[in-house]
Amino acid sequence: MASQLKTSKTKENLMKAFAGESQARNRYTFAAEEARKEGLYAVSQIFLFTAEQERAHAERFYELLKEMAGETIEICGGYPVDKQASTEELLYAAQHNEYEEADDVYQSFGDVAKEEGFMEVASAFYQIAKIEKVHGDRFGKLAELLKTGAYFECQEGEKWMCLNCGHIHSGLKVPGVCPVCRHERGYFIPVSLAPYLMECE
Repeated sequence: MASQLKTSKTKENLMKAFAGESQARNRYTFAAEEARKEGLYAVSQIFLFTAEQERAHAERFYELLKEMAGETIEICGGYPVDKQASTEELLYAAQHNEYEEADDVYQSFGDVAKEEGFMEVASAFYQIAKIEKVHGDRFGKLAELLKTGAYFECQEGEKWMCLNCGHIHSGLKVPGVCPVCRHERGYFIPVSLAPYLMECE
């Protein structure tokens, strides 16, 4: 596979994907700081949670390049500059980028890998595309909640989780501070978006 990979388009696509995932990780780390400055600590944690998943994607793509060890792979690619002014805007930008990876970039990279006979690589692109779709959905949901003012309040009753201590709060709005750990309301997130949570009674 080494000689085939060396002359393939897949080699370049893997390096583009590695570069893209590495940059996404950094963008989300920077966005986490902005969310923190705005007092949106739970959103900050979601950015960091997603950044770690992007690191794992970058690592997978890099592993698939192991037969190119010692080589330099030149690529030409476009990468977003997300320096929006607010967390809400950063979330929408992240959603757009994740959907682009999921629907266009990784699908086409997977197709090329398949055509060139790199089935393991194609599978990685297709599987990671599905994950990027989930990332996009999550970022979009958070952005929409912030835009509509429903992040901290709702009409029908909601359950929120304090990401600092795990307290589950039910009601029409998030309390000003968590009644358990006394952290401010920015640590709360709708239970449906809380990481690691399987189900909440």
